[in-house]
Amino acid sequence: MARKPPRIELHTAPHAVAGQSVAVIMRNVVYSLLPLVFYAVWLFGISALLLTVVVLLSTLATERFFNWMGKQGSTLDDWSAVITGLLLALTLPPGFPLWMGAIAAIVSIALGKVLFGGLGFNLLNPALVGRAFVQAAFPVAITTWSPPFVTSRFSEFIPSTLTLPLMQPLDISQWLASSGLDAFTGATPLALAKFQSVATPVESLFLGNVAGSAGETSVILILLCGAYLALRKMMNWRIPVYIFIGVIVTSMLLQWLDNSNPDPLFMLFSGGLMLGAVFMATDMVGSPVTPRGILIYGLLIGFLTVIIRVYGSLSEGVMYAILLGNAATPLIEMVTQPRTFGAKKHSIKAAKK
Repeated sequence: MARKPPRIELHTAPHAVAGQSVAVIMRNVVYSLLPLVFYAVWLFGISALLLTVVVLLSTLATERFFNWMGKQGSTLDDWSAVITGLLLALTLPPGFPLWMGAIAAIVSIALGKVLFGGLGFNLLNPALVGRAFVQAAFPVAITTWSPPFVTSRFSEFIPSTLTLPLMQPLDISQWLASSGLDAFTGATPLALAKFQSVATPVESLFLGNVAGSAGETSVILILLCGAYLALRKMMNWRIPVYIFIGVIVTSMLLQWLDNSNPDPLFMLFSGGLMLGAVFMATDMVGSPVTPRGILIYGLLIGFLTVIIRVYGSLSEGVMYAILLGNAATPLIEMVTQPRTFGAKKHSIKAAKK
């Protein structure tokens, strides 16, 4: 009886390594994100918790809806929708209205993932696609911040959390005054530095107890969670390292040109740089795989982040820098593709034609 030929399966990225399935890798990414979610809840209270739950359930429901529409089995067991939901929630202000968070989640899955063909085909990071949409659609709500460690954070919602469509949220200053805090400026460290030339202590940035998105948490906690993935070979640690180098070099150069520009340490520890560099720029689908491509990709994101922060109209630039890096990935991989062993240069050029 003739033996059957071996079965060979071809799949798009993300590719499993060392016998680990995609679901196992994705599940470990979820595990590494949970400490950041818990810390965000500790900082901002039940508003951050409810926002995370609503965004997560919305991403899962949207993914399942498109599974049903496409008459295919459920893809929820690959955990990618869970990662999108958690990352998206961490990029939003803790008091972001829940219905807006649900819209961001729907857009993340529908436009950031399903439109491209599903997991492995999305060019852009789905969570950042949803974040960019609400940045354009709800510019006031997306830049309304609340301070951490408000005394009533576990007994009261931030006023804007339960705001319904077409309704004006309660004034957050009144809520803060009732909690004994009346000196909050409503600005993040990046906004304070850019528009008011006010510096934030490095210790506060390092610990993450500042106003900002739910994911602008402890730098050391984000690095530890990223180290867990890197040690298990589930994340390419070179990407965040190259991003950090790009940020340091660019900010040093700009500070040399103008001493009023923020220093490299502030650029590294402020805003969503750490979260974006460790958990979003390292997306297996949207990042290059060639060694030189990874270097160019990381340096490009670091450079663009600083340039947008210093010269752009917005105080933060990580989101757009990563999306631009994702968009440039096919071109970066094309120009950094190593030569096939034994092939001549003219043969490669002819093949491209």
